Amino acid sequence: MPIIHPIPPVFDENSRVLILGSFPSVKSREAGFFYGHPQNRFWRVLSAVTGDDPGLTPQSKTAFLLRSHIALWDVLASCDITGSADSSIKNAVPNDLAPILERAPITAVFTNGKTADRLYRRFQLEKTGIPAQCLPSTSPANAQFSEAKLAAAWQAVMQR
Repeated sequence: MPIIHPIPPVFDENSRVLILGSFPSVKSREAGFFYGHPQNRFWRVLSAVTGDDPGLTPQSKTAFLLRSHIALWDVLASCDITGSADSSIKNAVPNDLAPILERAPITAVFTNGKTADRLYRRFQLEKTGIPAQCLPSTSPANAQFSEAKLAAAWQAVMQR
C-alpha cells in the first residue's frame, strides 16, 4: 500500500534555493516535519552553513528556512517504502514542483543524497529545466561523511 507524503513544502516568494529529499523517513512522518530523526544531520549542517539556529520546533525550523531563502520538499508525493529505506522505494509518484517554481524565484536546486538526485533526474528535471546539484546525504547511514565534511559540501547552498 502506498504511503502518501504527509508534509507540505516549505517556501515563500523569497525562496531562491530548493532542497529536495527523496521521501520522509518514518521518524519524519511521525514528527510531521522534515528530517525528524534525531541522528539525521540536516539541521545541524544547515545551521553550520548559514550561521543561524533552526531551533527545535517545526515552526522555528520553517522560520529558519524562510530567513535563509531556502525552500524544502521531497521529490516524491507517494511510494511503497519499507521503513525509511530509500533502497526499498517502489511505485514512486513525483510531487508537483510547479507551485513552488511558479511562486518563488528558485535559481538552484539541490538534492539531499543520491536517491533524491536519481529520482529528481527521472521525474522532475525535464519538467523544471533546472539541473540539480547532488549533495552528500545527511542521513546517519552516510557514515563516510563527518558533519564537518558535510558542512563543507553543503556550503554550496549558500553560494547561490
